[in-house]
Amino acid sequence: MTYSKWGYEFDGPYTNPNMLRPDPGVYVIWCQTRNNWKILDVGESENAVEKIVYHERADKWKQNCSGTIRYSTAYIPAKKERLALEKKIRNSKRIVCEDHKTLTGSK
Repeated sequence: MTYSKWGYEFDGPYTNPNMLRPDPGVYVIWCQTRNNWKILDVGESENAVEKIVYHERADKWKQNCSGTIRYSTAYIPAKKERLALEKKIRNSKRIVCEDHKTLTGSK
């Protein structure tokens, strides 16, 4: 299953992150409540599946989704391109579980 968004082809969205490939990419965590979809989180990783499965904000996803959590990834080998797409998504949508420290560069 795939969809096109933000100029890229995404694999998913699946209810199980293990249906994605363990490849470099930009992942989007969605909450689907009936026909309403919202983005819970977005990020990039060398291994999208591992990052999703062991993500430090996974509990927040569950707390902020009264529907079904779904996972998707655009597979992109180049880190610079992944970072650009992640920024594009963050700038275009309200991300429910956004990590403000990452965006401001503070620790």
